[in-house]
Amino acid sequence: MKNPYMSFVKAYARAQEKGKACPLGGIPPAKRPKVKVHAPKVLIFSPHPDDECIVGALPLRLLREARMNVINVAVTQGSNKERQAARLEELRNACNYLGFSLLTTREGGLEKINPKGRDGDPANWAAAVDIVARILMEQKPHTVVIPHAQDWNSTHIGTHLLVMDALRKLDPAFSCLVVETEFWAAMTTPNLMIESGVRDVADLIAATSFHVGEVQRNPYHLGLPAWMQDNVRRGAEIVGGQGGQAPNYLFATLYRLQRWTGGQLQKVYDGGKLVSCRDDLKALFA
Repeated sequence: MKNPYMSFVKAYARAQEKGKACPLGGIPPAKRPKVKVHAPKVLIFSPHPDDECIVGALPLRLLREARMNVINVAVTQGSNKERQAARLEELRNACNYLGFSLLTTREGGLEKINPKGRDGDPANWAAAVDIVARILMEQKPHTVVIPHAQDWNSTHIGTHLLVMDALRKLDPAFSCLVVETEFWAAMTTPNLMIESGVRDVADLIAATSFHVGEVQRNPYHLGLPAWMQDNVRRGAEIVGGQGGQAPNYLFATLYRLQRWTGGQLQKVYDGGKLVSCRDDLKALFA
């Protein structure tokens, strides 16, 4: 008997090759909803240009379904100074494609945003914390999106520390939801699995393709569907409960949702939540 999965795997391989022939950027903006001027704001603090797309499944649904104003904050513009201007332009194009607004921290982006920089250059770190604290005070976000504290990449970890230090500088009355993301390293305790439909996944891949200089050296945008499929496997048990029935999702992204209030992070709910494409996000993010 021939292996019945051979044609299945070959279809994956053909799809990957077909994806390599797709254009990088230069695609008309995706259809976007009308967002009210005073809509609640979601701030994505992105360690690098492209992180807004990779972890953007939840923010994209909050824009499209809850009509929230999603704003990407470019914490850095990468470590290669010769590429920083180009990376900012690529980021601007990617955000425009998705319908995200864009804020920069300062010209060229912040530097030394990593644990070593936090410990070794306290003056630079304090200045960066002040910049982020000012953004938080000015924008008054409903939700803040940051990498989790063990996301392996030093700038991802540094961005987590940076935003947490900035939150601690604010008045204790300041409150917002905090969504932690994963990419380079999986969280041990995510509590939220967000399903994405085919249209959203295709748009996230298309947006990532606008980061032309990055995906030309490594076409990681084409791996996004496989990563999101594996998230379904992990999330079914880590978020849904060990030994539980897996939901009928094709694609999902895992997050940890908490609330910053009273000068600290607090639980929003016990256990985990699986949010399908049919579920209403508005109640969870009220």
